[in-house]
Amino acid sequence: MRKLTGEPAAAAAYSGASDARAGVGVLVVPARRGRVASLVATARPRQWLKNVLVIAAAGAAGALGRDDVPVRVGLAFVAFCLLASGIYAINDVRDAAEDRLHPRKRFRPVAAGELDPRFASTSGIVLIGCGLVLCAAIRPLLGVVGAAYVALTLSYTLLWRHIVVLDVIAIAGGFVLRAVAGGVAAPVTLSRWFVLVVTCMAVFIAAGKRLAELWRASGASEGARRTLDGYTPPLLNLIISGSAAVGLFAYCVWAFQHPDVDGVPWRPLTIVPFAACLSYYFIRVRRGDGEAPEDLVLGDRLLLLAGIVWVVLFAFSVHASG
Repeated sequence: MRKLTGEPAAAAAYSGASDARAGVGVLVVPARRGRVASLVATARPRQWLKNVLVIAAAGAAGALGRDDVPVRVGLAFVAFCLLASGIYAINDVRDAAEDRLHPRKRFRPVAAGELDPRFASTSGIVLIGCGLVLCAAIRPLLGVVGAAYVALTLSYTLLWRHIVVLDVIAIAGGFVLRAVAGGVAAPVTLSRWFVLVVTCMAVFIAAGKRLAELWRASGASEGARRTLDGYTPPLLNLIISGSAAVGLFAYCVWAFQHPDVDGVPWRPLTIVPFAACLSYYFIRVRRGDGEAPEDLVLGDRLLLLAGIVWVVLFAFSVHASG
């Protein structure tokens, strides 16, 4: 892996100072875990935050107040958590050797020798099976979407993550399928502008993750993704800036498509906190803090506060419109 120059602030940001303030990048060595605790850790509960998009998609379409939609969408959320957790378990077995060379991933249960690979693989298959059955039970079409999600994420591990740009597109596809799952579970037709917002934000987050990995790998002699050799900071910064700009534009168009309620433009009002979250996350990503998006969101108080304000205002706008 080549050494990178020209972005000392980004490299320094990853190494410690800014991360210590936000709780991101601060390495805490976990105590040795038992089988159950190891399996839970392998399931990555913090990553389930991504599956909230299943609920948000139905909420954005104003469908959460209809009949049994909340139950159906809630079960779809659970199903995708099962699918994601099963895939994480299988991926951890496959990537164990590589993870042992990573400063953070080496503490994952399989890589650390706390969880038997065969047990992890079996558990992953069972979780995926349960998730697919639950998807099909909600709606047969949702079972198809769930299967597509599993196929995409597993193929990402085997193929797409080793191909420059296509790895980012594959990650974005996973987020889009989550949104589609929410629409299918409701069922409701999703706005094309909303889908574009989801796609752009997924590309934005994925590119930010790659940029952080690139800065970390620039000082490592081994254990880096092969894909990173095909990336450069200018290319990733271009993807980050472009996806953020298009995503914000699409969000504005989508928000202004909704009529005012009692003379109050509730949905357009959500643009301000959304733009604030996007701008602050953009700053952190450019500093190299985006390798673990869930840790960044949950660990940075300002970003978390802005996100809560946006979620509350967004939920209120949905309620007022519905």
